[in-house]
Amino acid sequence: MAHLATPSLRGGLLVIQPLRRRHCAECGGGPLPLLVLEDEVLRCLDCADLGHLVFLPRGDTALTRRSREESSLSAVVVRFNRRKGRYERQGVLVEEAGLARAEERCLADAEARRRRRVRDARRRAAQDVRFTDAFAAEIRRLFPGCPADRARDIATHASVRGSGRVGRSAAGRALSEGAVTSAVVASVRHRDTAYDQLLMSGVPRHEARRRIAPTVETVLAAWRVGAGAGPGTGSRAEEAGGAGVGSEAGVDEGGSGGGPGGGGGGEKGR
Repeated sequence: MAHLATPSLRGGLLVIQPLRRRHCAECGGGPLPLLVLEDEVLRCLDCADLGHLVFLPRGDTALTRRSREESSLSAVVVRFNRRKGRYERQGVLVEEAGLARAEERCLADAEARRRRRVRDARRRAAQDVRFTDAFAAEIRRLFPGCPADRARDIATHASVRGSGRVGRSAAGRALSEGAVTSAVVASVRHRDTAYDQLLMSGVPRHEARRRIAPTVETVLAAWRVGAGAGPGTGSRAEEAGGAGVGSEAGVDEGGSGGGPGGGGGGEKGR
């Protein structure tokens, strides 16, 4: 039998949703939808004295918390995520009577909890607006030549809650110079250079970044000294032409020379 990784949980009982077909070592039943690992031995819920519990999927935080409060016996259900290499919660096992009492409690104050969620959403929205304003102001401080509406667009994109973007990182929330600059660089890369066209033409990401680096630095330098003008359309055309966009020869070779009608040397040559 293949080894089953042992998940860890601080306190409480743990039940596993197996990814493979597993059978109980005690009664031979299976395949098991849920199992308990005791002293490296797999057992079904009945043999582990948990067969009377009912499964409550994750998703409703209040119901989950109250179901566990109303149950004298409960367990956390986890499943291994191969891509992330860790166990993740799928729900809980609770007593049926405890679940019923928890549902009654949730129904009794459902309206109050709905109003609280609305208030919390408004509060978070106000916090997001203040943070976006602060992020945009920091962009303008570091890059006074960046147009105000552009700074606002960059800040709005970088600071979306739950996006995982640089504005929501610890450094971004602290408005560190590195995080703010990274957000500006990302915007310039996509909006003021031929970076996207290079990627679409098959140029590897790191090579595409190398080719457009001088244009990015030109824009940043202009914004740092207060000159608001960015690169003209000629810069995009030269980058695209130098990369061989629209030319199979330029794309396949990945070199700095243009294809037929490519318009001269690549980014490195300028």
